[in-house]
Amino acid sequence: MVDQPGAGVYPEYWEADVVLRDGGTAHLRPISPGDADALQAFHAAQSETSIYMRFFSFKPRLSSKELHRFTEVDHKDRVAFVITIGGEIVGVGRYDRLEDPTEAEVAFNISDAQQGRGIGSILLEHLAAAARENGIRRFTAEVLPENRKMLRVFADAGYELARKFDDGVVSVEFNIDPTEKSLAVMESREHRAEARSVRDLLAPSSIAVVGASRRWGTVGHQFLEHILDGGFTGAVYAVNPEAFEVAGMKSFARIADVPGPVQLAIIAVPYEEVPKVVDECGAAGVKGLVVATAGYADDGERGLRRQRGLVRQARSYGMRVIGPESLGIVNTNPEVSLNASMAPSLPRRGGLGLFSQSAAIGVSVYAAASRRGLGLSSFLSAGNRADISGNDVMQFWEDDPNTVAVGLYLESIGNPRKFSRLARRLSRSKPVIVAKSDVTGLRLPPGHVVRTTLAPVAALDAMMRQAGVIAVETIEQLMDVAQIVSSQPLPKGPALAVYSNSAAFGKVVADNAAPQGLVVDRIVTDVDLDAGMSASREGLRRSLRKNLADDSVHAVVAAMVPSRSLTMEAIAGVLAECAAEAGKPVVAAFTGILDTSVQLDGLLAPNGESGPSLPCYSSAGSAVTALAAVVRYAKWLDRDQGMFTEPPGCDREGTREHIERLLSSVPGEQLVRLDDGEAAALLSRYGIPVVPSAVFESDDEAVAAAERLGWPVVLKTTDPALRHRLDLGGVRLDIEDPDSLRRNIAQMRRALEPYGSAAIEVQAMVSVGQACTFRAIEDPLLGPVVSFGLAGDAVNLLDDWAHRVPPLSSTDLHDFIRAPRASLKLFGYQGLPAVDVAALEDMGARLVRLKDEHPGIALVEFNPVLAGTRGVKILAAEVWIGNAAQRTDSARRAMLG
Repeated sequence: MVDQPGAGVYPEYWEADVVLRDGGTAHLRPISPGDADALQAFHAAQSETSIYMRFFSFKPRLSSKELHRFTEVDHKDRVAFVITIGGEIVGVGRYDRLEDPTEAEVAFNISDAQQGRGIGSILLEHLAAAARENGIRRFTAEVLPENRKMLRVFADAGYELARKFDDGVVSVEFNIDPTEKSLAVMESREHRAEARSVRDLLAPSSIAVVGASRRWGTVGHQFLEHILDGGFTGAVYAVNPEAFEVAGMKSFARIADVPGPVQLAIIAVPYEEVPKVVDECGAAGVKGLVVATAGYADDGERGLRRQRGLVRQARSYGMRVIGPESLGIVNTNPEVSLNASMAPSLPRRGGLGLFSQSAAIGVSVYAAASRRGLGLSSFLSAGNRADISGNDVMQFWEDDPNTVAVGLYLESIGNPRKFSRLARRLSRSKPVIVAKSDVTGLRLPPGHVVRTTLAPVAALDAMMRQAGVIAVETIEQLMDVAQIVSSQPLPKGPALAVYSNSAAFGKVVADNAAPQGLVVDRIVTDVDLDAGMSASREGLRRSLRKNLADDSVHAVVAAMVPSRSLTMEAIAGVLAECAAEAGKPVVAAFTGILDTSVQLDGLLAPNGESGPSLPCYSSAGSAVTALAAVVRYAKWLDRDQGMFTEPPGCDREGTREHIERLLSSVPGEQLVRLDDGEAAALLSRYGIPVVPSAVFESDDEAVAAAERLGWPVVLKTTDPALRHRLDLGGVRLDIEDPDSLRRNIAQMRRALEPYGSAAIEVQAMVSVGQACTFRAIEDPLLGPVVSFGLAGDAVNLLDDWAHRVPPLSSTDLHDFIRAPRASLKLFGYQGLPAVDVAALEDMGARLVRLKDEHPGIALVEFNPVLAGTRGVKILAAEVWIGNAAQRTDSARRAMLG
């Protein structure tokens, strides 16, 4: 929380850097009493028309009383946000609570010079989010009819508007709870802004290299030389105060001396000089920075402070930052032809987009792509990833017609919920390959606010599978897959034809394929490669065409030992030709190649000829593994993704009010466990019933409870370690009358005496079934995480959980319930009947909705859930609540920082 002198207290996350419609950045924060002079200057700079639109009259200056009222707010009943660029206020949005405490009047004022950049929409999103936190549900506004821009801000926000024209003023009212439409509008705006932001960095109209050196081998010299040698189509400037000429071109002492506008600046100066250069770039109107300088997160806590300061400084001018310690950026589009990187030459043009987090790994990623002959559309090395992230670049790639597949090497995911959303959307049109380090998702990149995760690592892996991401472990595996998706059509199924001129080799490939989920339809070994060049090629071509034309064959793996008659290049030429004709993927693995200068792992275009190329591997295992990953992706892509529907009977608004009432007495970050009755009442609002139970002290109380609940009943201890243990005396079943109940209570107390004095409860007996368990938590990084497993040893000893990150479609829920290895027991096992899986899916859907929509619920656990042949029953539910932490992907646009 931030305590503002002279005003109230507000959550720290109310401050945010934001991306504007045109890709620039700005800073949003609550207004403060110290903004009086800046607000007066903002007001004075407005046109008469704009002032009239805001105040319904013209006033050249704000009075001291008005300044006091506008800048001193309590951040609860009265909230105001300002958006600043370069320290100057460019927009103000505010709300004032009305007599009805659930309603507030909202008003905006946007700088004339900054209109059209989406500032009003961003202010509305953040005001609405703050208002909801303060218990406000509706906004009203009075707008002059001629103020069409402001009316459009409301109309385009995705809320259901009610308009009324009275006395020359348009009154607008709308509910501010997020709707499917308003969230879609926000997502679309975010996408356009972030994609535009990255596009301007990768396709600038002009570049200045600040720190361009005359000394060969220095970073600044290499950047400038590579930009020039790559044939960049825009203007290039060298900035070096100590040189008149660099690389055969005039050098300028400062960026302010450059005669033309500069869109992108490459900064390659010592870190102590970077702040001054950033100020000069901001003053000169530069739109983005690539910072190659080291000495930031790699220099401990001191470096982290420098890095945070760098990002704050750049964003205050509206600039995005790639880096620091960035290897650079590449764009092979001939209209741009940009090699602003440490790579000596512009790579071959192709359809693969690459992103790497660290500079060192960036070198490896770039080198691996070059070595394999993979053509690139674009490449971005984020270095320490202080600002521009993989999420930003995915937004750009989604719209980029030159990119057909993308690969990312990630050491961390700062906003996993957003990553999941973007990756899922991008994967629907382009394969997304992610190589991740062991700690991916469990930490933020250096320089960001530290948060830890509560969810298991498996939850992140599950999230990637949900999103259709092709997850791999190494850079080499990333390139193995990229070779296929960037050059071959996607397979329509798992069936393979294995080609080999060695029966033993073909059998090895087939044995490798089966564990990967591939089906070997046929093994073709009658391939004679010693019949002479012409005959061998024609025989191979004829056989391939025949088998690829068969609908039962979806792909070919060719594991060949080249001969003197038919070389590797000749074989590859036939394979590539036939693959292109059939529209089916073909991959090749060659063995027995003695010439170590031959690069096997890569795209082979025979003899440098134009035309189709072929993914080639030195190991048949690598070829099969890569193809299997592509088959799984194609299967995900081909599946019906299901619908994101809400189960009937979910009372979202009532639940929100219920939680707010419960949280009103919860101090700070404290978590509180609800008692059984309160937990059951809360869950019932989402159609989740819990079988009632009653704790008792005397036998008479137990009998009375049993009469109320209905016979037969069950006795259970409340001890968490024993309450599910029939074998240890913690549970007694099928008690049919008062006498039997009294006897069982006495026996149970004696049996449990060695374990302590936990209470005993009585509960109505339900039909037998398979014991399952559901769990849902609010994770600081992933947000809501739901888990499912079969209760008992499966989860307690074997950790056989399924994890998912909401929201879940109907298809996701189907997979969720079937994901644990022990789930086979749900479908009839060793003669037992199948359970009501549809009822389990419905319960999962309700829990997913509850947890996704209410972050104030910190933990929910149902254990056990008895799944019978007709319906499911929750025998015990544990619910914890706490003041909701700000999720990493909420209903307000904000940059990670």
